[in-house]
Amino acid sequence: METVLYQFLIEVPQAAVIWSVLLLLALTVLAVLVARPERARPVDAPVAPPADDPAAEVADAADLRRYAEEVAVAAARAARTARRRRADWLAAQEESDRAWQAYDEAERAARRLTAAALLPAPRTPRTPAEYAARERWLHHAAMAAHWRGDLSARQLSDVFARRAGWDPRRHPAEQEIVLARAVRDAKRARHRAAAERERAAWRDADLAAEAARALAVEAYAAAARLRPGRLPAPRVASAAPRPVPAARWRPARVG
Repeated sequence: METVLYQFLIEVPQAAVIWSVLLLLALTVLAVLVARPERARPVDAPVAPPADDPAAEVADAADLRRYAEEVAVAAARAARTARRRRADWLAAQEESDRAWQAYDEAERAARRLTAAALLPAPRTPRTPAEYAARERWLHHAAMAAHWRGDLSARQLSDVFARRAGWDPRRHPAEQEIVLARAVRDAKRARHRAAAERERAAWRDADLAAEAARALAVEAYAAAARLRPGRLPAPRVASAAPRPVPAARWRPARVG
């Protein structure tokens, strides 16, 4: 009994010492683990968009400048064309007005002669000399009208060939009425042709003016894009290194 008690009293302190050493060692390791520094995980930074290529921006600016110059040249040409078309239209309008005045005068002369035809024609002897005189009068009157520009060459040919209703045997009074009506009809046809040319010239002038306005607006817009404030400034690539997140002390997770 005493031997057992003796061994117990001797071994228990040894075991207590061993457990104390193990406990102290465990506490030391735990303290080291708690005090160990751990680098904080960096927050995912937003991915910066790739910087624009300065060479591409310079090329874009050159393209804009070239386009603006081309549009400006086209706008200048369109403006000159519009002025020329307008001048042509004004000339055609004046020509149409002159043709109308000539037709109006011929119409009034034909009406006067038609009213005078209501009077009886003077009686003349119907002899070969009389018919020859009437023919000479008609030829002379037709030639005079042709030199004035009232009769065309084809109409004059019809007079000499006795075509299209021309009869030199008629009395000069009747022949004058026929000649006046022929002159009136020719001037009316000329006025219609001049009016058609005036309308065509107006359409051309209107289209040219519209094209000039559109190109002028485009040229102004292209020039506005070339202003210093409108062009993007080239970005300078920064060579500074990206900052590294600083290490901070934080407790480590156990387990």
